[in-house]
Amino acid sequence: MTDLMFDKSFDAAYGEAVSLLPGLRRVTANNPSPTTFRGTNSYIIGEGEVAILDPGPDDADHVAALLAATKGETVGRIILTHTHRDHVGALNALRDATGATIIGGGPHRPSRPPRAGEEIRLDAAGDASVSPDIIVSDGMAIEGNGWTLEAVATPGHTANHFAYALAGTPLLFSGDHVMAWSTTIVAPPDGAMQDYMASLDRLAARPEQRYLPGHGGPVEDAANFVRALKGHRRMREAAIMDRLGKGDRTIAEMVAVIYRDTDPRLHRAAGLTVLAHLEDLVARGKVLADGPPAVESVFTPA
Repeated sequence: MTDLMFDKSFDAAYGEAVSLLPGLRRVTANNPSPTTFRGTNSYIIGEGEVAILDPGPDDADHVAALLAATKGETVGRIILTHTHRDHVGALNALRDATGATIIGGGPHRPSRPPRAGEEIRLDAAGDASVSPDIIVSDGMAIEGNGWTLEAVATPGHTANHFAYALAGTPLLFSGDHVMAWSTTIVAPPDGAMQDYMASLDRLAARPEQRYLPGHGGPVEDAANFVRALKGHRRMREAAIMDRLGKGDRTIAEMVAVIYRDTDPRLHRAAGLTVLAHLEDLVARGKVLADGPPAVESVFTPA
């Protein structure tokens, strides 16, 4: 695969527990938006004694659907890919109902310290109140009744983002790091482009060939899809350098051209992704900024 092709053919089946294979079910929350696609996916792993991966948004109907899907079973663990609200909003209600142990990559934290006056507001803002009972580490094994997950550190979308490989299968739960329907938002200070690109390389080198993401349907032929994602990011970087060469000096000017065919509701998020690229380019000495890179900065080629 050399070209990045997105797959938007996804039936959300809200409120239903969709069987993906024996011992694995998906329940999709009814929280569609430009950033969440048709909704947030929660995965039920195992049978009898189960884990729920990503409890989803603060939505009573979604919590009820998860509890109905696991009726008669024991929910022993709730595992988090990261701490954006569309993935953890239901955490407290689900924990209170099940008494499950919370496992995740630690509290929500920025990839770099926020700068004075910097305020990032996205639909999927981070929830700093989440405090996992067990802090997962790279390579850590999470074992359940008939299943084992390997934690894979994948910072970039957020600093505490983890993917999880399901042992004995070609499956990896990719959270928001890799999705079939769209590229991932990398928005400083929450995310960092340098970290994101390094995490893509990590996944491309792994054996799993089918990803189950936080939004939308499966990623097939995953290693090639990941390489295409990286190529797409490099093309975005080249487009930014091109716009700088043609005289653009602000992120708003660049977004107006580079993302002219993108839903205008996503232009704010696109601007933050451009900022993530520019932070990386400044760090690599390819671009200059009139101070620490920020949305309002003036940028020039080095």
